[in-house]
Amino acid sequence: MKKQFILSIILMFVIRAMSFAQDMPSTETVMKEAYTQAAKEHKNVMVIFHASWCGWCKKMEACINDPALNKMFTDNYVIAYLDVMEQPAKKNLENPGSLELMTKYKGEKAGLPFWFITDANGKELADSQVRPAGAGFDTYGKSVGCPADADEVAFFTKILKSTSKLTDADLAIISERFAKNKPAPVVKPVTKPAATSSMR
Repeated sequence: MKKQFILSIILMFVIRAMSFAQDMPSTETVMKEAYTQAAKEHKNVMVIFHASWCGWCKKMEACINDPALNKMFTDNYVIAYLDVMEQPAKKNLENPGSLELMTKYKGEKAGLPFWFITDANGKELADSQVRPAGAGFDTYGKSVGCPADADEVAFFTKILKSTSKLTDADLAIISERFAKNKPAPVVKPVTKPAATSSMR
């Protein structure tokens, strides 16, 4: 009787763990839905890889979801978020197959967030990596992640301009918002020299 009770508790934990693991839709499902919606709405697809521990991922999402910007993004892109590279305790948050897709797009070494843009048929148009002039998507570059510095923001807005119908005025608003991600410079406190006493 005691053995059956212990087995039933173990079985309950296993079933619960399996249900958590199945909470996140597969990468294939997410991408299929994104491409279907993009084809229907005549938009491109922006795929953003993120993780729960990633502060820069949260900044990227905050910018895209900012009320001043959100409509600009959603009018031009179907945005698909894929969770990847979680810590062991939160592996259940990952979309199954997300690391494989990230690797396919040369993003596994890029850090997070990593993003790429395709057309509705899955043809790659751009990604978050700055590459040497003339290099193709099969070459690794330096990822801008969530743009913050002036050169990163300029790179991002150039990509947005080439993959959307955003106007220069829209891009200026987007640039201004993303530039706010730049960390404030660290100011070191000024220390006064120790007072010296003179003995006369």
